[in-house]
Amino acid sequence: MPRNPPKPTSNRTKKRPKAPHPPGVGGTIGQPGQPVFAQPEPSPDPTGFKDPITDQKFQGIRKLEPVPQPRGGAVEPVLTLAQVYGSAGAAKIAAIQKAGRIVFHSVGDTGSVVGPATQSLVADKMVTDFNEANLADVPSFLFHLGDVVYFFGEATYYYDQFYAPYRDYPAPILAIAGNHDGVVYPKDPAPTLAAFLENFCTAAPVPSPDAGNLLRTTMVQPGAYFTLDAPFVRVLGLYSNVLEDPGVILGENGQNTVLDGRQIAFLTAALKRVKSEKFTGAVIIAVHHPPFTGGKEHGGSPLMLADIDSACTAAGVWPHAVFSGHAHNYQRYTRTVNTLQIPFLVAGCGGHSPLSAMRATFRTPFKIDNTLTLESYDTTDYGYLRVIVDATTMRIEFHPQHDGGTTKTPNDVVTVALATHAVS
Repeated sequence: MPRNPPKPTSNRTKKRPKAPHPPGVGGTIGQPGQPVFAQPEPSPDPTGFKDPITDQKFQGIRKLEPVPQPRGGAVEPVLTLAQVYGSAGAAKIAAIQKAGRIVFHSVGDTGSVVGPATQSLVADKMVTDFNEANLADVPSFLFHLGDVVYFFGEATYYYDQFYAPYRDYPAPILAIAGNHDGVVYPKDPAPTLAAFLENFCTAAPVPSPDAGNLLRTTMVQPGAYFTLDAPFVRVLGLYSNVLEDPGVILGENGQNTVLDGRQIAFLTAALKRVKSEKFTGAVIIAVHHPPFTGGKEHGGSPLMLADIDSACTAAGVWPHAVFSGHAHNYQRYTRTVNTLQIPFLVAGCGGHSPLSAMRATFRTPFKIDNTLTLESYDTTDYGYLRVIVDATTMRIEFHPQHDGGTTKTPNDVVTVALATHAVS
């Protein structure tokens, strides 16, 4: 429920001591073809933007944009966590399997138009999760839920809004694009998603021109939609295009001619592979626009949800959770499909300012209908999800940044039994 937190303060105004974990490097710094995830030494937070936002005046009517073909042209583009870590991948996977669980972060809407302060608050808090005595509790990656930069997805904004805030985050950052990452202003010579693809979807990890003097290399995702295949979990990432509302992933039976059926074919194939391979881990669908939201500024995307449902029905497989951003707050719902309980989480509180209010004050749990309940929400805290998956359960935690780096107790928690989809 909403609370009145103390005034936000940064956890990283001074240099931090080195964390007791391996450095954020997949290979040797400077070694061609190997990823680098963080600076070798922590540094103070930036106090301003090098390139202040100047494109607000172009905000207005938007049209759907085409979705680029994934690299290689596969129906289900797949990226393994081992590939993400380069030459360190085999050892990383072995360590996760030995620990018997995987831990990772997820959040969206980290880009800011007013300066780096709120972004840094969340990034600082996430970095403290790497100061764990037990290496099994250290996150293996961050899965970004879109809107990396604002207002338009131009390359010039990636330094201030992505590379600088996350310069000390010592793990891979993968992402689906949000509407702001794909939108282009009138007469922009760059095509939709150009900068996103150049920073997240290169064939090999290389230094990005947008990173300035920072060392993080590009991510090697096969496209704007893809499966991340990791021990204990698969994340199926969709791209819901550039409209403010609603999210759109399909041509909708010919109602638009810009989009085709590739993303539904991808999702269906990915879910069918879960079934054919008898994958017993957690299955998460990630899409920027939330199917449900009670926020004031954005509505849900019922047609997009129907498209997702059609893929799940065709495959005979339903996700254990659905992650979204777009609404700039935290919300958690439970949806019942047949006898399955599926948490739908909105985590658009990664740093974009201001945070969004809800359309009303709800006493939670608030039953919306026979299949949907609003379980919890927070409109006053920036924060992120911390996800822990083992052989039998998935635990999803919401951590607000204002608690500071020494507090490890989440404000909201949901646990899903993987075999039964029972939520507690």
